[in-house]
Amino acid sequence: MTRVLLSTYGTLGDVEPLVALAVQLRALGADVRMCVPPEFAERLAGLGIEPVPVGPPVRELMRGVTPDELSRYRAELVETQFGVFPAAAEGCDALVAAGLAQVAARSVAEAAGIPYVYATYSVVNLPSPHHAPPPRPGWPEGHGDHTALWAVDAQRVNAQFREPLNRHRAALGLAPVDNVRDHVYSDRPWLAADPVLGPPVEGVEVVQTGAWTRVDERPLPPSLVEFLEAGEPPVYVGFGSISPAPDIARWSVEACRARGYRVLVSRGWADLDVAGSFTIGDVNHQRLFGELAAVVHHGGAGTTQTAARAGVPQVVVPIRLADNPYWAGRVAACQVGAALDGPTATFESLSAAFDTAVANETRARAKALGAEMRTDGAAVAARRLLDACLPRPS
Repeated sequence: MTRVLLSTYGTLGDVEPLVALAVQLRALGADVRMCVPPEFAERLAGLGIEPVPVGPPVRELMRGVTPDELSRYRAELVETQFGVFPAAAEGCDALVAAGLAQVAARSVAEAAGIPYVYATYSVVNLPSPHHAPPPRPGWPEGHGDHTALWAVDAQRVNAQFREPLNRHRAALGLAPVDNVRDHVYSDRPWLAADPVLGPPVEGVEVVQTGAWTRVDERPLPPSLVEFLEAGEPPVYVGFGSISPAPDIARWSVEACRARGYRVLVSRGWADLDVAGSFTIGDVNHQRLFGELAAVVHHGGAGTTQTAARAGVPQVVVPIRLADNPYWAGRVAACQVGAALDGPTATFESLSAAFDTAVANETRARAKALGAEMRTDGAAVAARRLLDACLPRPS
């Protein structure tokens, strides 16, 4: 039987797309192992995916660490990966990695003699003169044109990872790497984003498959169903694993209620609980979002694409982290909502953004965009992986 190793390190937004790919690979007859932070191991086992826990719980990092602590975490993660990945790759026919944190993955694939695929969920993560690098946790934002900023980004990645990477590569009998970031990204990475909402940019060579999502069959909790049926469509306010800037959640609720909307607040990892709202935990967004008047969120790739597919307007209030500002910009560019800069947002600017999002013309554009979006990205990627890299399972 064909076996594929998938690997990522991050929050649910990083893990869930690879889970969607794993489900499609299994449907095509392949066996799947998946390297993930330890808090996701039980989730995978319940889907028949063999989990391989790697590194410390990622939630520890999301609670706030100093730049020095984050640098130590990164260094230790590389050592952990080289300790865990070789055994995880035994008997595998390909390795798919997502995220820059996967420093060891390509080297382990090379040593095992199996194909390597790097996947990203947003084109903004790839070097291009058309956009700046996304903000990386613990590293200061740079200044200058896009090309200069990407050069500084490569220098910082090398300073953190080149010595340990090349030390392990030498132990495996592999040649040294000069540019760690581009080595991890490979010559032609896969872009797991919807071509309408998250298109490629000129000059960046990618294989765009569509976003990797799976159908969520979970019913909504009875109490939530009762709330939805008791009045007009509410507004969802949630920030996933992110802790929003102070007052953002409260302002969001107040702005919605001032305009006569009921409000759902998702607790998330920040454990939000705002007066005047109905608080929910982890629920099926695919079922929920189609019942809403609008979605206020942080700009995670998964939340943005789920809301877009549901045809619901969005207000995106990202902190300056990773691809959150990119997705905020895409929502604004597609005119299916409004975007703010989280750290500088005010009640007044958030209220104005909400008015833009719930305007009739915005609603119409959101509904039209949702009808254009693809739902088969994970299936496309699974077939491509097995057709191009591997013998098709019998």
